[in-house]
Amino acid sequence: MICGLRTTLLVTVTGRDKPGVVSVIFSALTQHGVEILDVEQVVIRGRIILGVLVATTADPEDLQEAAEQAMASIGMQLEVEVGAGAVGANARGSTHVVLVLGRPVTAHAFTETTRALAALNINIDAIRRIADYPVTGLELLVSVPAGDDAQAADTALRATLVKLAAHGEVDLAVERVGIARRAKRLVVFDVDSTLVQGEVIELLAEHAGCGAEVRAVTEAAMGGELDFTQSLRRRVALLAGLPAGVLTEVANALELTPGARTTVRTLKRLGFYCGAVSGGFTQIVQPVAEDLGLDFCTANQLEIHDGKLTGHVIGPVVDRSGKADALRQAAEHFGVPLAQCVAVGDGANDIDMLSTAGLGVAFNAKPALREVADTAITQPFLDIVLFVLGVTRDEVEAADAADGMLRRVPL
Repeated sequence: MICGLRTTLLVTVTGRDKPGVVSVIFSALTQHGVEILDVEQVVIRGRIILGVLVATTADPEDLQEAAEQAMASIGMQLEVEVGAGAVGANARGSTHVVLVLGRPVTAHAFTETTRALAALNINIDAIRRIADYPVTGLELLVSVPAGDDAQAADTALRATLVKLAAHGEVDLAVERVGIARRAKRLVVFDVDSTLVQGEVIELLAEHAGCGAEVRAVTEAAMGGELDFTQSLRRRVALLAGLPAGVLTEVANALELTPGARTTVRTLKRLGFYCGAVSGGFTQIVQPVAEDLGLDFCTANQLEIHDGKLTGHVIGPVVDRSGKADALRQAAEHFGVPLAQCVAVGDGANDIDMLSTAGLGVAFNAKPALREVADTAITQPFLDIVLFVLGVTRDEVEAADAADGMLRRVPL
């Protein structure tokens, strides 16, 4: 080998992880005056895979021999590929992050996902686990081929993942890599069947003895088959004469969606503004918002006269467009661009709100909402939203442990 020519080498170290591995390999490389071009390392269940891309004008064979001897001294294996990874290769970097979420993530589901990416000529650059509870979450950094129509490629990727996720084995989410993903500052949640389990108006209807009738109207409204404002007025009218004290009973009986407290607690630690925007009722939503420590809430006000519900709401109904308006008002109030807002909901009346936000998350949603959402979650755990935002389970639990509150509830 003629010395003096600049050669690139990919040095790969594998073996049982231990202190000093990185120090030993770099000490060996330093003695040959290499230039470090790139370094990547991953540790899986105690085994390390370390890749170092270098450039050198020294004899590659001498460098390889010295590196092999150094790594053998600590029981590690080493491979050297001469001429690998020329400078400038993959300079564009990853373009998207794909999340694979399941309970469990089966080998079949993961194979189908990776096969679909390969069919689109999309390369997987890196994979890491972001969660093992309450679901298994895998984050894939991928590169969509550069071309004349980046938007078409982006659309094709999203459409492919939506089709795969429809099979129900795993949830698949996709976002563009970049500063925008890490710049979200405000999150707005729907309440019924999102922050809390069930539909509040149906619980009120059970007390009024008209549960079946109200449930039928609710289902039609959430599925987009009925105008929300009209349906709300029809349902509220059936509650006329109900004692106002029932509102407190229902509020006290509500069960939060699993992961709701963890989600809000973690977002608040990160400096997010969090709020609730609901087509439900202030008398119910306000206590929930206060319990969770939300920054704001918007909902409908039930009219009460002589200690009983009149069957009417006060003021304009917070409907589909009203929820989007509430998001805009909150964003303006807190000085957060809409592109940095996240909206989470489950029904057709959340369509405008999710479409207005920079990131719309459909949570166990009706088909009408899943079709327009950026991400659809079918697992019943709200803290999955954190994983979509790039927060790992380890980070969540480290913060909880620091506050002395780390606890995993058996699933």
